[in-house]
Amino acid sequence: MLSAVQYLLGGVSGSLVGFTLGLVGGGGSILAVPFIVYLVGVTDPHVAIGTSAFAVAANAGANLLAHARRGTVKWSIAGPFAAAGVIGAMLGSSLGKAVDGQKLLAAFALLMLVVGVLMLRNRGGSETAAAQPVRHRSARVCAMGGLTGLLSGFFGIGGGFLIVPGLMYSARVPILYAVGSSLVAVTAFGLTTAVNYAWAGWVDWPLAFVFIGGGILGGLVGTQFAHGLAKRKGMLNLVFAGLVFVVAIYMLYRSGPALGKW
Repeated sequence: MLSAVQYLLGGVSGSLVGFTLGLVGGGGSILAVPFIVYLVGVTDPHVAIGTSAFAVAANAGANLLAHARRGTVKWSIAGPFAAAGVIGAMLGSSLGKAVDGQKLLAAFALLMLVVGVLMLRNRGGSETAAAQPVRHRSARVCAMGGLTGLLSGFFGIGGGFLIVPGLMYSARVPILYAVGSSLVAVTAFGLTTAVNYAWAGWVDWPLAFVFIGGGILGGLVGTQFAHGLAKRKGMLNLVFAGLVFVVAIYMLYRSGPALGKW
């Protein structure tokens, strides 16, 4: 049972996660899992993963509404991507439950570094231009959705930091549209993973709802910032990549013993 201070820290952590989701469409679970483990003090990484998956899915759903009202959600892309990803997330989350929690966090951090590098390489494109037609890319979108869902489920994450570059690559959409559209998949992947973990008893429901409350408030602010940064070429990519690098390095530092066992 967590203390009142831990629940308070959970609410603060949720607001920061919600802000990040609204800002870059991802980063929810890459922040939620470390916050729940290292700040709130949940000792079981699997419980942290299951709880964050549910909380981030709910926060992503709230942020999705904000982006949809601004017209930055491309449903024709997001729908097939998310549908294929749910299948991958079911398989990935089943595999992830069988892996040692600390090793899972360490592998997660290494993957984040790769994604950060890819985002920095893709800073040159427009961030606010209209998305291109994607009918002829539907197979590629679905394939990328399935792969992203698999990784999201395996690492127990909403997957936005994977989904955003995945949408940019497979559908050739600017980052602002990828951010908005990614929230459809983040919500779907997170719920799929959360259900799988909840079945095993690895979700702290009171902490999850406190986290969600803080996340809704933070998400409203993050969405406002996202549309401001999108007017400056390359800035949203830079913020996204910087966030990923900082958290990945910290997680690698904390996961040193797990890396040593490989």
